[in-house]
Amino acid sequence: MTSNAIAAQAELHHQYFLGLQLMVAVEETKQTVYDWMFRLFRRQHEDKFLSSFEKLGLIGQPHAVACAKYHVLSNGMGGVAVEYMEETETKAWVRFRYPRWMYAGPAICGIPVEASRGFLHGWYAQNGVSLGNPRLGYVCVSEDVTGQFGLCGYFKEYDHDLPDEERLVFAPDERPPAFDPAAQPAPPASEWSEERLAKANRNYAMEYVRNGLRALREVVGPDRAMELAKRAARLTGLQNYARMAAAVGAEDGGPASAAHFLVSLLTGMGDDCRIEPVEAGGYRVQQSGLRIIRGLEDELQADLLACWNELWRGTIHAQRAFLQVACARSAEGQVWEIHSV
Repeated sequence: MTSNAIAAQAELHHQYFLGLQLMVAVEETKQTVYDWMFRLFRRQHEDKFLSSFEKLGLIGQPHAVACAKYHVLSNGMGGVAVEYMEETETKAWVRFRYPRWMYAGPAICGIPVEASRGFLHGWYAQNGVSLGNPRLGYVCVSEDVTGQFGLCGYFKEYDHDLPDEERLVFAPDERPPAFDPAAQPAPPASEWSEERLAKANRNYAMEYVRNGLRALREVVGPDRAMELAKRAARLTGLQNYARMAAAVGAEDGGPASAAHFLVSLLTGMGDDCRIEPVEAGGYRVQQSGLRIIRGLEDELQADLLACWNELWRGTIHAQRAFLQVACARSAEGQVWEIHSV
């Protein structure tokens, strides 16, 4: 597994999640966007928030401080630039810097504000609940797609318990304190090697795809979710082939080149792959491991894999040669076959 392949996987899953957001924003209602983002970020919160505290060295710190540091550290591992400013033990700021990972490039212009409101309510408003601290809330002073100065706000521990509607409030006239580079938190160096950070970056993007499809199924139903997710995957693969091929030194050629490209990238997921020639000048790739569906229930495994495979069909169909690609499940994982048309 090469570092270039790991990084390429991180970027591909990032682009896929972004493309799916745009497709849902274009083809569904703004309320659907809100509901989807709320469910996605609430699931991400429940899966990752408390379980990561010890890994990030946050156990025992004041809750407002720990929450702000959590967002800086966890997002930083995913390649997201976030700054930390602590005022007191009960008030600590986070400011996301541009370019925004969630809405890379000009795609930010196609995202409705309901996406921001969905993840703020789904994650940020839930921190105090998860920590068992009814006095902890989040104050948002700026958002992204509103034309303000980007996502920014602070975690605050009040002197009274908060009702549900006050766990997230907006205060657009406030500004964060000055940034101090010396005060920025860093993950425990002994536990986070360069390779582990690269894999964390890949997994960060991958989890948005995994949980994003699950949440979308809950909002628009399985059939519609599959329609949107498969089309977004195919387009993402087509659009990103050239950059990914350059990252792993792949050639734009016939079936052999396509098969070697596929193996180079799939190993970046940690999957095992074997390649062999078959009749009529084609090539077969035996893939085992399937990290993308590891730990998921059977029904979601099948749907996610069907969408994920469209990413790779897209990359293969983006090549100059016209190629036919088939994929089938096997006892060990999947078998791909690539032939000239």
